[in-house]
Amino acid sequence: MRKLAVAVVAACLMLPAASQAKNILETATDAGTFTILLAAVKAAGIGPTLTGKGPMTLFAPTDDAFAKLPKGTMENLLRPENKEKLQHLLTYHLVMGRVTSREFMGKRLEAATAEGGILLIDATKGIMVDEAKVIKADLVTDNGFIHVVDTVMVPH
Repeated sequence: MRKLAVAVVAACLMLPAASQAKNILETATDAGTFTILLAAVKAAGIGPTLTGKGPMTLFAPTDDAFAKLPKGTMENLLRPENKEKLQHLLTYHLVMGRVTSREFMGKRLEAATAEGGILLIDATKGIMVDEAKVIKADLVTDNGFIHVVDTVMVPH
């Protein structure tokens, strides 16, 4: 019995600690495809939101998604005088709560954004969120989920 207890303790010591889990911001940083999003998050001052207590769901545009915006759009939004506009744009991509593909597959539904708008999710043929296509779903973080989208969504 003592050998079993020692083996269990040794096995537990080899498991990763819960503190090693990554929040939404850390997970996006590690992914390497969200450099523009991360720069925008920093400029908008919403990093503490993305590292805060969840659950929350981020529909995260890739660098390629930001590249589709008209020339000069991001440069303009990153100016200090446009911080509020940038906050609105970014928080439109954030839902305070759990939204996983399992919950919306095969359905059409709406999700309230942290910005105050409504995202239209159509998962009847692939997964579309407003005009953006989800290209990777359900990246799990310790405070929620990330769904990677191919288009920057603009509040209505």
